[in-house]
Amino acid sequence: MLNILYPISFGVSLLGLILWFYYQNQPAKSKLCSTAFLGGFLVYAMTLAFADAEFTTKLSVLFRDLMVLGIVSQTFGFIRKKQAAFWSLLAVGYIFFHFFYFNFLTESFAKATSNSISTEQIEYDQEGELLLEISNGKELSSIQSILDKYNLSAERAFDPFWKDDTDLDDYFVVDVPAKHSAAISDIMNELNNSGHVDWVEPNEKITLDDPGISEGSYSNAKRNYGVNDPSINKLWGFDAMEVDKLYDLLKDVKPKRKARVYILDTGVDAKHEDIKANYKSLSATYDKDGMGHGTHCAGIAGAVSNNGVGIASFGNNNNFVEITSISVLNSFGGGTQRTIIEGIIKAADNGADVISMSLGGPSNSVRQKGYQNAIEYANKKGAIVLAAAGNSNKNAKDYSPANTPGIITVSAIDTALNRASFSNFVQDVKMGVAAPGVAIYSTIPNNKYAFFNGTSMATPYVAGLVGVMKAIKPSLTTKEAYEMLNRTGKKTNSTKETGKLIAPFEVMKELVD
Repeated sequence: MLNILYPISFGVSLLGLILWFYYQNQPAKSKLCSTAFLGGFLVYAMTLAFADAEFTTKLSVLFRDLMVLGIVSQTFGFIRKKQAAFWSLLAVGYIFFHFFYFNFLTESFAKATSNSISTEQIEYDQEGELLLEISNGKELSSIQSILDKYNLSAERAFDPFWKDDTDLDDYFVVDVPAKHSAAISDIMNELNNSGHVDWVEPNEKITLDDPGISEGSYSNAKRNYGVNDPSINKLWGFDAMEVDKLYDLLKDVKPKRKARVYILDTGVDAKHEDIKANYKSLSATYDKDGMGHGTHCAGIAGAVSNNGVGIASFGNNNNFVEITSISVLNSFGGGTQRTIIEGIIKAADNGADVISMSLGGPSNSVRQKGYQNAIEYANKKGAIVLAAAGNSNKNAKDYSPANTPGIITVSAIDTALNRASFSNFVQDVKMGVAAPGVAIYSTIPNNKYAFFNGTSMATPYVAGLVGVMKAIKPSLTTKEAYEMLNRTGKKTNSTKETGKLIAPFEVMKELVD
């Protein structure tokens, strides 16, 4: 809708300004024209303000359009006393605007808001390259001519349970035949300009990029955790986060209910000795893990504490958190934007309190409306969503879903409380925190354990802690949770880049007081 309002409102502003100059000696007509100009420009400014584009892109568009307004109005102001020339030029200008400049404005606006990153940098899902949101009240048949032109096939992408609370049920996934793959940018522009589509974005492929397996263990012999998990001495992060103090506090705390933490990943080995007592199955399909990544994350977030095997998690017993899995990545760590959004929706529809996503990739917030709608949907249903910052030593604002509004983004720190060498930095996302992410010991399939590195490992630490928080205060919102984590958090050696290190005892003490 914005890509249509933008050129129309600009045209109204331009015409109103021209005639305002012409009728400046006729008060009634001058007032009418000035009202048209101001009204048109207000709508123009709103379309630009609400456009999903980078701030610098908006400034560039605004500067260009103001230059056009200034030059054209001055030209017509110069010849306003020569009626024949004025009206002839206005007629020519109208024809030029209608047949040429209108399309230029529409296409440039669509490009600025949908394709600010070259499509050559995007790896599309070959089974469905695009996600589009059909306009409210429209049917897929309204764009049938474009589908036929490129032999496109489309099917509904998502099926949220609470359809009245979201536009996600208006999304379709579009498959582009190989013979038209070079025309994807043109297809996106035509769909954007059709007047029947609110949004088009690539259905990007996602592949895990964790730094991998780490070697070595770290002793926490100085602390007494009061639990009998034999490998707890390998959890150096527990020492850094003072989990012994947390356990002492939780001895006197009774949760209001058990919070469910959803691990959206490669699946979880539901039979693992250190997970099964804390595990709630949604589907047997998700209860296995061919890669091990999801199981490792599940152990960090909710390994059974004080059960005489393996490791422990933030809950000192089984009353605070249970783990549930949804496989959004395959056994090779690959998935798509669609599968991840489907997972978020499914988790929200099935009572998730916390959604943990140790996944993502290079992207741009400008074209991630699908993620944003999914996070908003999950937040409305009471879920707090967390995502890994990424492992490329770059800015998390350029990684999705880490850069999506409404998400708590997690960076990784090492044993010296420095930002891990691989971790993306989070100072430019709205809600960034830090957790241990180097040499993290946790569960892997077949009752085994291993050390992994990555912001993937840091994320379930925060998810597990937020799960305990939600067990005590089920009404806790994302904003409240982040503000508490940030307020009580511990400074790292690079706090600006990492956000504050979560402090489980401090945040829980504030929550229960």
